[in-house]
Amino acid sequence: MIYIEPEILDATNTWLTPTFDEDTQHQIKELIANNPDELKESFYKNLAFGTGGMRGIMGVGTNRINKYTLGKNTQGLANYLKQQNPHKDLSVVIAYDCRNNSNTLAKVVANVFSANNIKVYLFSELRPTPELSFAVKHLDCDCGIVLTASHNPPEYNGYKVYWADGGQIVPPQDTEIIETINDIDYTDIKFDANEDLIEIIDQDIDNAFINASVKNGSFQGTERDNLNIVFTSLHGTSITTIPETLKRAGYKNVHIVEEQAEPDGNFPTVKSPNPEEPEALEMAMKLAHKVNADIVIGTDPDSDRLGIAVRNHKNEMVLLNGNQTMIVMTDFLIGQWLKQGKLSDTDFIGSTIVSTPMMQELANYYGIECKVGLTGFKWIAKMIKDFPKQAFIGGGEESFGFMVGDFVRDKDAVTATLLACEIASQAKSNNSTFYNELLKLYEKHGCYKEHLVSLTKKGISGAEEIKQMMIDFRNNPPATINNSKVVLLEDYQSGTAKDLLNDKEWKLEIPKSNVLIYYTEDGSKIACRPSGTEPKIKFYMSVKDTLDDITDFEKVNSELDNKIAEISNDLKIH
Repeated sequence: MIYIEPEILDATNTWLTPTFDEDTQHQIKELIANNPDELKESFYKNLAFGTGGMRGIMGVGTNRINKYTLGKNTQGLANYLKQQNPHKDLSVVIAYDCRNNSNTLAKVVANVFSANNIKVYLFSELRPTPELSFAVKHLDCDCGIVLTASHNPPEYNGYKVYWADGGQIVPPQDTEIIETINDIDYTDIKFDANEDLIEIIDQDIDNAFINASVKNGSFQGTERDNLNIVFTSLHGTSITTIPETLKRAGYKNVHIVEEQAEPDGNFPTVKSPNPEEPEALEMAMKLAHKVNADIVIGTDPDSDRLGIAVRNHKNEMVLLNGNQTMIVMTDFLIGQWLKQGKLSDTDFIGSTIVSTPMMQELANYYGIECKVGLTGFKWIAKMIKDFPKQAFIGGGEESFGFMVGDFVRDKDAVTATLLACEIASQAKSNNSTFYNELLKLYEKHGCYKEHLVSLTKKGISGAEEIKQMMIDFRNNPPATINNSKVVLLEDYQSGTAKDLLNDKEWKLEIPKSNVLIYYTEDGSKIACRPSGTEPKIKFYMSVKDTLDDITDFEKVNSELDNKIAEISNDLKIH
């Protein structure tokens, strides 16, 4: 006889009432009869908003992405919008990516908003996430939704919420919205659409977005015709915008990986559609070898992250990490502002607490500010909103995201792709390369090396394991890491920092989050945090050394690699 916990049984019984359609009820009955473990995974909790919105596996249940969980979120969001704007005609814009069921789920969301007498602008087909962020402001909407699970595996989907400024929701709004959602019963969801309030949008917004990308991401390049580019959309949405953006900016020598150009939520040619992972760009690298490309660029399914590969001093194509790309892009942007005579000491760049400390070095060098926030671009968008008198130049985070200016308020692989090509083309015209520009920065500011260890822990037991690991690191911090004394500990959950040498403690100004960061005497930095959108615990390591001459880079880089390996071994994270 199959045993099912009473609380799981109570939750499933709710979903076996007439509120839920016959197909949903049938699937639940099948799980009860044949797969109680999957039943428990599907109902043991409610999906919650994380650093990048709400993501989960598609299926039936409260812990899954489906018509009812998204319907409940949307109904709660509609209620919240009306509470906040009782006398206003409200409007929202909805986009979706290439994932399986994204178009269907987007229509469900549109139906619920329209049933609540809220005007809906719905993209006719899949579109990049940064275009959704742009469209919120362009259409003067109160809210935006994009259906995406970014680079997660094919069985996932998700739901990101954007506010009127084009940025994702942040405290206290996110908590208030969640509370409103939790007050809703599934019987409260209005699924019957008012089709008169749903307007289909496409080319007009595309043109406005692409033109804005070209305006913000292109400068006075002279070698655009000569730059040899390989681009892959990894079966995602960027195929709808990036080729046209590059074309309008004047790039003619663009080779598209055709096998990956067709949007496909099953991502048939890659194990994971994540440009952070080298194997995702294997086909692009082969094409680069064939056509002797200068630069390779690949984007994730919703086109907010990009991976870049360039030629090193041995003429080998090498994949840069997100920190390296961010440093080159940020320095280039600041330099362009300086050339244009518009750089002032009130301008700022943005980064995150787990990204490279080299961003602060750049800010110090140019005499501007580097604002640092929690993981996720919603915090950079909040910086722009909170400091309207300070101009935002650009910024990014280690996870292959970058934002150029403030016309989009989320990481934007479309404009960042163009910017990367601008850097490469200008470097080529000066007998340099993108790679060489990076090494020049290491020579000038110090050679930084970052590495991410990401441990996947799935399901209920995985969540408990991650929780216990964070408790152990928090309650029993190491006195030394790789034989270097830990001198500073930042605990963002308690909101405190402690100088361990002088036994001094102070409050952190950044909002609380489950993140720990250790700083050692030799300048190393190690951060650990559970992912907000995936069943993972992540460890971010940063080490540094001086680079006296570019020709010494391989030697210094190898020494830093060894140092990172020693830190990983010491902390037993592999």
